[in-house]
Amino acid sequence: MKRTKLTIGTRGSELAQWQTAWIAQRLQRSFPEVSLETVVIKTTGDKILDSPLSKIGDKGLFTKEIERALLDGTIDLAVHSLKDLPTVVPQGLTIAVVTEREDVHDVFISHPGKKYPSLKEVPRNGAIATGSLRRKCQLLHHRPDIQIVDLRGSLRTRREKLEKSDWDGMVLAKAGVTRLGWTEMISEVFEPDYMLPAVGQGALAVEIRQDDRELLSILMPLNHFPTQQATSSERALLRRLEGGCQIPIGTYGRIVDGTFLLDAIVGSLDGSTIVRGSIKGSPSESESLGRQLAEELVSKGAGKILDEIRKTVKGTIHVGSSGSNV
Repeated sequence: MKRTKLTIGTRGSELAQWQTAWIAQRLQRSFPEVSLETVVIKTTGDKILDSPLSKIGDKGLFTKEIERALLDGTIDLAVHSLKDLPTVVPQGLTIAVVTEREDVHDVFISHPGKKYPSLKEVPRNGAIATGSLRRKCQLLHHRPDIQIVDLRGSLRTRREKLEKSDWDGMVLAKAGVTRLGWTEMISEVFEPDYMLPAVGQGALAVEIRQDDRELLSILMPLNHFPTQQATSSERALLRRLEGGCQIPIGTYGRIVDGTFLLDAIVGSLDGSTIVRGSIKGSPSESESLGRQLAEELVSKGAGKILDEIRKTVKGTIHVGSSGSNV
């Protein structure tokens, strides 16, 4: 390798720092002679914390400033939670690596003073916190009697807010909780048939300049092809549905015994209506299968749901990410 130094761009949260360190450690093992520098970049989504994601739009909320630094050469590579990345990558950039997925499940975390063993034990009119419309939709579908409280901020901020509140609990992605070593907080793990995860949930993505062939070859050993196939399918579905933080979309792709399986839902904001679909086929056709399933969902009524939501949010829908709801 000709280079002696690489600069990595990342967000500043504790989880983002963990994820960047995880990538950096693996690069350092293979290339101990290369100096690695980390640059923390504050994104729009990090700055605006007093509004729900669904109210401020989602096109590159957690990536735009980092991608700008990539394009102008300030950094050489960027580490993202894949679910933060818009489905359309800016011209001149490419996703070089998708890492092996951490656990894709969402989890219920009880208020530590109430210690509910599961969401089922939360009383009627209980308060559950989440910043994700996808989670809100599925929670209300199963428990229309509960109250949803909007929750933003880093994992540590969310944990502190829960502890200081009178809420009954919150819902987070298990991947982030696991990465920070907080698994003792978990009260219940939701199976995908109860709550489908976000597009790309649990996977990391490394983004670089498209013409940086040397860096691409260096990073390739970090790529996990089965995860790349699964998440490419999920992102193709999201792209076709033109969804993001403002639309409750859940999807989960995986390879089982050599067959690619993809499940997805589109739901109304209040969880009263959910359209489900599944598809299977060859892993080599995963991206095409994602588009096919999206079309099936539209034909089954998802198109009507999406139109209604677009009217509700008054045109702030963007083809984008599933949002940084950790």
